[in-house]
Amino acid sequence: MSQSSPLVSVIIASYNHGPYIEQSILSVLGQSYPHIELLVIDDGSSDDSVERIRRLQAEHGFDFQVQPNQGLTHTLNAAIARARGSLIAPFGSDDIMLPERIATQVAYLEGKPEVGICAGNIELIDAQGQLFPEKRQRRDVPFRRLDFDDMFLERKPYPPAPTLLIRREALDKVGGFDPQIRLEDLLIELKITRAGYFIDGLGVVMARYRKHATNSYKNHRFMIENILRSYALFSDHPRYDEVRLKFLNSMFLKTANRDRGLARELLGQIPLRAWNRKTLRGLLRMCGPRERG
Repeated sequence: MSQSSPLVSVIIASYNHGPYIEQSILSVLGQSYPHIELLVIDDGSSDDSVERIRRLQAEHGFDFQVQPNQGLTHTLNAAIARARGSLIAPFGSDDIMLPERIATQVAYLEGKPEVGICAGNIELIDAQGQLFPEKRQRRDVPFRRLDFDDMFLERKPYPPAPTLLIRREALDKVGGFDPQIRLEDLLIELKITRAGYFIDGLGVVMARYRKHATNSYKNHRFMIENILRSYALFSDHPRYDEVRLKFLNSMFLKTANRDRGLARELLGQIPLRAWNRKTLRGLLRMCGPRERG
């Protein structure tokens, strides 16, 4: 295999995504780029995921392992240790890759050793695979190069998790994923940019992100706890307090009429000096009707 045609290891950690897992796997197998190894790990699913994956494995012959539930970051680290590729693509078991995704990213990364992660844009689909209305899409975000401050201070749009292609050498340099923090994408992006690499987000749609009832981002407490723990690892940054309080205000507004108990907890962590328009909007929402769903 030539240097310009590196092996890409795609890792799918599957957990109770039976209705979606086959589409996810088939979208990897359908990539135009030929040098891909696919590793699928079922992390203790209680639905019919394993049966669905085994049927596909019998036909296509990819690497498949079943394990008791260990969590996403543990599973990714173990799979990376077995993977042979110099480029690693963790991929959601409910998402869909577009056919040219890997080929586009590999071609872009050639000759750019300073880029630790290449990403792209996404389309949003619902549980049935239907596209969301155009105004809610993220397909038109232009090219951006992000360094650590761009990520930590949210100065530019974040790279979407379903499009990350990561250099193994960058993963090795930062010690892989943190098994103590279960929200994997933000922290690995912060660690890799802190190590001196860039993240380049291409203005190309590369994947379809499925929004459904069990998305991690809908578990607000889980998201908040893991993001705050990720930020805390960089508390030596001079603007750490600003970043933390900005995030708390944003999440207070988001939860104010969805989970008022959690919103009150968040408000208690925001000193009066840090109140802003989002805080005030959140207080108004808490007085209004509760949002359902």
